[in-house]
Amino acid sequence: MKKDVHPKYVPATVTCACGAVYEVVSSVREAKVGICAKCHPFYTGKQKLVDTEGRVDRFRRRYGIT
Repeated sequence: MKKDVHPKYVPATVTCACGAVYEVVSSVREAKVGICAKCHPFYTGKQKLVDTEGRVDRFRRRYGIT
């Protein structure tokens, strides 16, 4: 096997735009992200679901198929 193929993993900090800071292990020391689990609408319960009509239903309605 080849030696020194894998990167060295070091403790790192991930900073979100909302201000949350996470301590992780990564090949880089610092990372900045735009959205995290503390501010993502899916995880906070503020996600708005848009009810879209299915393609099959739209086809059936367009051509009068019941």
